[in-house]
Amino acid sequence: MLRKITFLMLLCCAGLQAQETEKTSRYTIGLAYGNGGEFNNTDYTYTNNYIQGQIYYSLNPGKKWEFQVALQPEVNFARHRLKNPYFVKPGESDETRAEYMKLKDIREYILNVAFFARYNITEDFSMYAMGNVGPMITDTETERLTKGFAFCDVFALGTTYKFGKVGLDVRVAARHTSNAGLQNSNAGFNTKNIQFGVIMPL
Repeated sequence: MLRKITFLMLLCCAGLQAQETEKTSRYTIGLAYGNGGEFNNTDYTYTNNYIQGQIYYSLNPGKKWEFQVALQPEVNFARHRLKNPYFVKPGESDETRAEYMKLKDIREYILNVAFFARYNITEDFSMYAMGNVGPMITDTETERLTKGFAFCDVFALGTTYKFGKVGLDVRVAARHTSNAGLQNSNAGFNTKNIQFGVIMPL
């Protein structure tokens, strides 16, 4: 009788452990660095470098087509200069126009909320498409975007290769920032970026 009880307890413990492993395997964390610049234009220059934290949650881990949601807090360090003085609205003073044409350092603080559609080609290699939108605070007024609250939208294609439990992640992205017309200046910035990161399961 004692042996049967012991055996049942071991089975229960094993089951609980399996459930816990399955539960925690849904979560992945990561850290990434990216940089880029504006699409070719004659109106302005804009370059950016950023650091991004990542917390992924898999809706169906282990499937060929895997779907994930992620929080990706980010600090973006940008430099911007207006090149086209006629972009500034008519009626602005010469001093304002001159101020907008100076090289500016901009800090952007973003909480990206992303959705991933990932195809697991092998157990260690996958490719994905990602779309995200997130609230953003920018600390510098420009002719293209008013200081304060805005949004950051990103579409990216990427790939992940795992070395054991650690994955190397690379993605290319198109990024747009604007404030949806909530404030005066809303032309925003459009950039192309490349990002490198490492991810690992919890």
